[in-house]
Amino acid sequence: MPFILKKIFVREKQRAFVFLVRELGYTQKEAQRFIAKGRLLINGEVMDVSSREIEGEIEFISFEPHTKGLKAHAEYENFVVFDKPSGMLIHPQNRYTPYSLIDELKAQYGKDANIAHRIDQETSGLVLCGRDKKSEIDLKMMFQEREMKKKYLAMVHGELKNELKIDAPLLRYDDEKSALIRMVVKVDESGKKSLTHVKPLKYFSDLNTTLVECSPHTGRQHQIRVHMFHVKHPIVGDPVYGQSEEYIVKYLDRELDRDTRVKISGARRLLLHANELEFELYGKKYQIKSNVDFEKVCLENMQIK
Repeated sequence: MPFILKKIFVREKQRAFVFLVRELGYTQKEAQRFIAKGRLLINGEVMDVSSREIEGEIEFISFEPHTKGLKAHAEYENFVVFDKPSGMLIHPQNRYTPYSLIDELKAQYGKDANIAHRIDQETSGLVLCGRDKKSEIDLKMMFQEREMKKKYLAMVHGELKNELKIDAPLLRYDDEKSALIRMVVKVDESGKKSLTHVKPLKYFSDLNTTLVECSPHTGRQHQIRVHMFHVKHPIVGDPVYGQSEEYIVKYLDRELDRDTRVKISGARRLLLHANELEFELYGKKYQIKSNVDFEKVCLENMQIK
């Protein structure tokens, strides 16, 4: 587990966030965030007021990353790129998460390295990470300002013959009465503008599926998944969009067995892959492509073995 509960003795009375800054080397912003998240305990109880004075024995939940040997796909002076496998989390879901990509990044490149964007756990492919605070901020701003060109590969149900421009607003919604709240996103006129270009690459007649290239011009949560479902070509292996509420709940509760998932969705995993990034940083242009043979990955995961 990367989160370790440490006992620390505070010799002189001082504000909690000041102690984390002075003694543990965090920035003030980091210290205040950690305290607000409940990572500082006194007598076994969470102390979440950063300005409160502390003295004597305290406990702090420290993040100590560890590596399993995943090497960076590309390494540069200011950033690195990992080719994340499907199933790997970007960040820990909670303090009991045993391993995520942030473990690899910080274990290999230090505590100031950070991930600049997110892809879903089941989505594989390129993840861009800053090696220092400045590059992290600048990379995040590029995603925010839509200066980052992204291309994904996806295997979708049905035959797609022509290029598509999917201009459909997306809305995160809240319906406490339905388990489908956990679907999170739907096409809705009151949602945020969302645009995806889709280009068919190869049709597999025996499977009635099409390998496509998707270029999202906005970065909404689940954008490609929802847009492809919206145009009636859901992504093969998607356990949520296009499925019944019964199966969605089973998947989210981790009760959907592999063979049933292949039967209802077409594959053992979500067949979506972040394949290419193109951008300019500090006066230099970059075009980074994944080395994964995604067509092969798709065909392997569409079989019941």
